[in-house]
Amino acid sequence: MRVLLVIYDNGSFIHYFPIGMGYVAAVLRDNEHEVTIYNQDQHHYPEEHLTKYLDKNKFDVIGVSTIGGYYQYRKLLSISKAVNKSKNRPLFIIGGHGPTPDPEYFLKKTQADIVVMGEGENTIIDLLAKWSNKESLDKVSGIAYREGDKVKINEPRPLIEDIDSIPFPAYDLFPMEYYRLFQSANSNMTDFNITMLSGRGCKFKCNFCYRMDEGLRLRSNESIVDEIKLLKNKYSINRVAFWDELLISSKERAVSLSEDFLKQDLNIKWSCNGRLNYADPEVLKIMKKAGCDFINYGIEAVDDQVLKNMQKALTVDIITKGIEATLKEGISPGLNIIFGNIGDNLDTLNKGVEFLLKYDDGAQLRTIRPVTPYPGSPLYYLAIEKGLLKDCADFYENKHVNSDLLTVNFTELTDEEFHNALFKANQRLLDNYFKSKYNFFVTQSKELYCDKNVGFRGFRHK
Repeated sequence: MRVLLVIYDNGSFIHYFPIGMGYVAAVLRDNEHEVTIYNQDQHHYPEEHLTKYLDKNKFDVIGVSTIGGYYQYRKLLSISKAVNKSKNRPLFIIGGHGPTPDPEYFLKKTQADIVVMGEGENTIIDLLAKWSNKESLDKVSGIAYREGDKVKINEPRPLIEDIDSIPFPAYDLFPMEYYRLFQSANSNMTDFNITMLSGRGCKFKCNFCYRMDEGLRLRSNESIVDEIKLLKNKYSINRVAFWDELLISSKERAVSLSEDFLKQDLNIKWSCNGRLNYADPEVLKIMKKAGCDFINYGIEAVDDQVLKNMQKALTVDIITKGIEATLKEGISPGLNIIFGNIGDNLDTLNKGVEFLLKYDDGAQLRTIRPVTPYPGSPLYYLAIEKGLLKDCADFYENKHVNSDLLTVNFTELTDEEFHNALFKANQRLLDNYFKSKYNFFVTQSKELYCDKNVGFRGFRHK
């Protein structure tokens, strides 16, 4: 079957590699389907281009995957409109974190034929086999589908336990010369970057988090090393950004992977998402030695009661010691703080600002954003229970209009007070960031003109 996978444009100049679609493309090809990638992201095609492309090119299936979010939702609607207008409209399948929590709503809004819920690799092969043979879809686990005016939601599909069994993403089908230009934290202009997964899922249960799969499944060190070697040899990749939720899922895991990077002499720079519970000096030391120079931490709040309310399994003491240890080893910490969870107030917001100002190393611009109760998260169902939100339609159509504005207010502040407080907090963070950049350029100027620095090559920034 001829399958078209759409990689949507999120408005970035350079996009990161679409890992999920890379995996889906690989299993489709391994099962003898003909796969074409439609790179709206690279070329910034308008939606009208997709309609014309489908009119000129015959496909059996078209697939689009999105995460949850106001932009992604509206982008999916506009892409769906373009698909549905085509004279050669294929079987239309959507998937990802966005549609999975409420597939019936998304099927009605997009007029897609099928939602793949959760992991797509096994589901898509089973689905296309049944569909091509004109068999009923009622036995395909992990999907919801339209049948006339009705929507049928099948039972969930079991998770893929051995994720090493999944083939590497089909990199050769994608414009890697474009994706490798993506800049992550601490990247240099000469770095060739790629995003990768070291595992799937997370063993923690924060109240604001929505993910499709329960639990944590890790790839083997050998599989990760082999994929990095392939990327180095074929695409000259020298920096890897591990984007799964929790590479540092334990001290043993972080040490073991770092040791294998060193044994295999990979000689790459890399970053990952980590947990401050495991930010031990000895762990960080070997990670640094193995090439890690940035760890993104989900701090979320600098108040013990708020942390407890959000089921973060952290304390302010653990956070502080972990960040200080990370900085001491010469690794930049990504400091993520949100505001508006249960128990948050002006005092807890100020604690977050002070923390960011104290431990900022200038690697990234960090601001504080409001917490969003994405459909599927415990906070989403709490909002419905408290009458603050009606349903998925209310979330996407009325409440969640921008990720930096309130969706649901869980605090005692009025919405106006909330936004005003965030403005003042982020103004302080912006002032601090740009003051540090100003000082950096002034220092460069002094070294150039007063010290005659012949190595100077012009004022540059990312």
